[in-house]
Amino acid sequence: MPATTSRKHRLTTIASAIALTVAATAVSLLAAQPAQAATICEQYGTTVAGNYVIQNNRWGTSATQCINTTGNGFSITQQDGVGSTSGAPVSYPSIFLGCHYTNCSPGSPLPKQLSTIGTAPSSISYSYPGSGTYNASYDIWLNADTNVSGVQDTEIMIWFNRQGSIQPIGSQTGTASIAGRSWAVWTGSNGANNVVSYLFTGSIINSLSFDVMDFVRDTFTRGSQYGTNNWYLTSVQAGFEPWIGGVGLAVNSFSASVTTGGGTQPPGTPGTPSASNVTASSASLSWSASSGTVGSYLIERATGASSTSFSQVGTSSSPSFSNSGLAANTTYRYRVRASNAAGTSGYSGIVNVTTTGGGGGGGGCTTTATVQNQWNNGYVMQVTVTNTGSATINGWSSTATLPSGHAHTGSWPQAAVVSGQNVTETNQNWNGTLAPGQTASWGFQASRPNGSTALPTVYSCSAS
Repeated sequence: MPATTSRKHRLTTIASAIALTVAATAVSLLAAQPAQAATICEQYGTTVAGNYVIQNNRWGTSATQCINTTGNGFSITQQDGVGSTSGAPVSYPSIFLGCHYTNCSPGSPLPKQLSTIGTAPSSISYSYPGSGTYNASYDIWLNADTNVSGVQDTEIMIWFNRQGSIQPIGSQTGTASIAGRSWAVWTGSNGANNVVSYLFTGSIINSLSFDVMDFVRDTFTRGSQYGTNNWYLTSVQAGFEPWIGGVGLAVNSFSASVTTGGGTQPPGTPGTPSASNVTASSASLSWSASSGTVGSYLIERATGASSTSFSQVGTSSSPSFSNSGLAANTTYRYRVRASNAAGTSGYSGIVNVTTTGGGGGGGGCTTTATVQNQWNNGYVMQVTVTNTGSATINGWSSTATLPSGHAHTGSWPQAAVVSGQNVTETNQNWNGTLAPGQTASWGFQASRPNGSTALPTVYSCSAS
C-alpha cells in the first residue's frame, strides 16, 4: 500500500524539541480508504468521508488512540496518551478539506491563491466530555506556494474550547471580533511555522458558522510575516488536541467550501467614523461605506489623545462597530479601513472618543468630533455632545483643544469662548436639555501651519 504522511507540527506554551523530533519521525502509514464510516486506530490512518478526509493523526505519542468516523465527523473512543501541559499535545484527530502532507480530499478546491477566493464558508458542531485536558481547534493552513508535502508557513488556529492548564503558542498581542464572537489573539512560532491563535472569550463554543476568510484577513493585519493575498489556502481542518483523556470528544458535523471572486481591486476608503452611545466602558461607531466590494471592515484603536500606536480591535461586515471594555474617563482614537480578497483600502479619518467618568468626573456627557472639511492650512470640525448619563441634563459645556500652532477662526451656532488653545461652546436655551442618549451639535473652523495635517485630538465635556 502507498505511504502517506499526515501529521500536525505544533508546540504549545513553550517550544519543545522532543515534540518536534517525534512529529518529524518517518513512519509507515495507511492510505486513505473511501468509506463513509470506519473505526481507525492506526497512528496516521485516514478515511474519506464525502468531500473530506478524516485522520487519526496521533503524532505525539506511541500510546493507542482510536476514532469512530461518520459521514461528516468523528468521535474519540480511546486515547491512552499523556502529554505534558507545558509542551505539545499527543495528537490532532481531525476532519479536513484540502491537502495535508500530500493527502488531498476528493476533488479538493485547495490549494487556492487567496486573492482569487471570495468566501470560504464553514460550519462546525462539537461535543465535549466532562473531563480531560484538551482544546477544540479549527486550523486554517496558509503557504507561500502550492507545495503541500510538508509543514506549511502559517497556521491560524481557532480555539472553540480549552480545558486544563494549556494555552496557545506565544503570547496575547491583541483582540478581535469575528463571526459574532470576541477573541483574544495570540501570536508566536512553534519553531516550524508561524502561529496566530484566536482564543474564545466568554462561554465555550459548541457550534459556529463563519467565513474562513474573515480570520485570514484579520491575521494579515497582524504582520506580513503571516502571509499576503499572493499566498495559498492549503487546507481547513476541525478537530481536537488532547493532552490527557479526550474520550467522548466529537465533531458532530463539519462543512467547508470555497468560492471564487471577492473583487478585482481593493475597496475604496471608508468615511471618517462618528461615535454615539458613549459610556464609561463602551462606544458605538458608524461610518460611510466604502465603494467597491467589501469583505470586511478592520477597526483600529489607539489609547490616548495623541497616540499613534494603533492596533486592530475588531472587524465588521457592515459600516458600524461597538467597542466595549473601555476604561472610564479615557480618550481613544479610532480609524477604519476596508478589505477584500484583492487587498485593503486606505485609512479613514480619525475620530476621538472620550469615555465618561463612570461615576467620578466626565460630567455625564461626552464630546466627539469628525472632520467636515479640511485643506492645506485649515479645517472645519463638526462636534457632537452626547448625554451619556442615566438622567436628563439641563446644560452642557463642550471643549476642543487645538494643537500647538493652530488658531480658532470661527464657530457656530454661537461664538465660542477661546482661552489659549481651548475652544469652548456652551448650550443655548434650545439645545441645553438632553435626555439620556440625546445629542446636540456645534462646529468650529481653525487654521494650521501650511502643509500640516494635524487635527485636534483632545475633547472634554461637562454637564449640569
